[in-house]
Amino acid sequence: MNSTNPLIVDLDGTLIHADMLHESVLRLFRDSPFDIIHVPLLLLKGKAALKKHLASRTDFDPKVLPYNDELLVWLKQQKSVGRQLILCTASDKLIADSIAEHLQIFDEVIASDGSINIAGLQKAEVLEQRFGRSGFDYVGNSKADLAVWERARRAVVVNASTGLARKAENCCEVELIFHAKALGFSVWCRVLRAHQWLKNLLLFVPLFAAHQISNGDAWISLLFAFVSFSLCASSVYITNDLLDLESDRQHPRKRNRPFASGLVPTWVGAILVPVLLLASLWLGSYTEGGFVPWLILYFALTSLYSLGLKRLMLIDCLALAMLYTLRIVAGASAVNHSLSFWLLAFSVFLFLSLAFVKRYAELEIQLLEGKEKIHGRGYFTTDAPLIQTMGITSGYASVLVLALYLNSDAVVKLYKTPEVVWGTVPVMLFWVSWMWMQAHRGKMHDDPLVFAIKDKSSLLAGLIFSAVLIIGAMDW
Repeated sequence: MNSTNPLIVDLDGTLIHADMLHESVLRLFRDSPFDIIHVPLLLLKGKAALKKHLASRTDFDPKVLPYNDELLVWLKQQKSVGRQLILCTASDKLIADSIAEHLQIFDEVIASDGSINIAGLQKAEVLEQRFGRSGFDYVGNSKADLAVWERARRAVVVNASTGLARKAENCCEVELIFHAKALGFSVWCRVLRAHQWLKNLLLFVPLFAAHQISNGDAWISLLFAFVSFSLCASSVYITNDLLDLESDRQHPRKRNRPFASGLVPTWVGAILVPVLLLASLWLGSYTEGGFVPWLILYFALTSLYSLGLKRLMLIDCLALAMLYTLRIVAGASAVNHSLSFWLLAFSVFLFLSLAFVKRYAELEIQLLEGKEKIHGRGYFTTDAPLIQTMGITSGYASVLVLALYLNSDAVVKLYKTPEVVWGTVPVMLFWVSWMWMQAHRGKMHDDPLVFAIKDKSSLLAGLIFSAVLIIGAMDW
């Protein structure tokens, strides 16, 4: 290898597992959604002009980008032996300069400047004019880089398919290949957040509460509703992940999410969102009652949450509580059941407590990392004790509503031995206290319901709760 040959390094999809143009559009949509209408008009002036506008209107933190660590280690080794490294990218120069300044390994930056888009053939011509044919080695990842490899001396192929690697070998000598990570079934489950679908089991609560378990038609309708709600929820989860990339990258666990880590391109998520939503509405049309309007309301509220409500102190937790409760309301609509005041009041207070658990757990994590504020949220770490107090109070309020319900006339109509059902009160007191104890000890998952489904004590509490209700409903 000729170490005097400059090594030209591509940025998007190569040095980082991301595309800065796509992420700039997402940031603009998040921060100034009405400005997104100018994007098609700017595109008429050329990609370089669009990139310049986006770079000047949006901001990003180069420290949290999903860098290709394996490639970065190799580049630092090349730098240590005296090789000249040049970052050459189609991204705007404002972005490229910021990344180069952070990494401190590049001798020069060549990037789009608002008039010239340094990509594909244009990039090849710029590099050949500067270094001569075969006067440089190039690190790239896409089909657009084939034009550059044709004029390079050697190629370093990154995150590319086997077919692209073969085409690169036909252009020049391939020095090294950094293979892309496979996107298996588990990755797509994480994209859809399939484990979060368990929360949609709340749709079945009205069926059990009304003691209509033997109603076959209701089960079929609720199964359609469950899948419909799950697909709708996944479309919003993906939207949330796309709009929250930078915040997720600063979180110790969320940084490993498929979009935040760059494992799955953001454009894939942008396509999945409308596809999942349309499939959700189609399946929802097969349910009975007024399920679809509640589904649309859920989508609207959770979209508002993703776009801004989650950044508003207290409003975010109230919105989360409403989103949980909407699942129960939608489930009742799918089977044409009316909901009692008691069930709604119990749900609102309980889910508000769980929403506070979620925020409290996030605050504790940030506190341990020495941060004063959660990125993208309206809370300071000093708010944790107050959040804890409000959450515990909300949880105990739900137990109080349950106790008042058990003293009402409605219980006599549904349960043969209502005095037995009072056993649910200590079970709920234990579970609410247990969840907050786990949060206080730093063991809480990002989503308390997901934690509860995996937690043995919570599962045991749920089993005992259900057993008490069944025993109370039996005629002894």
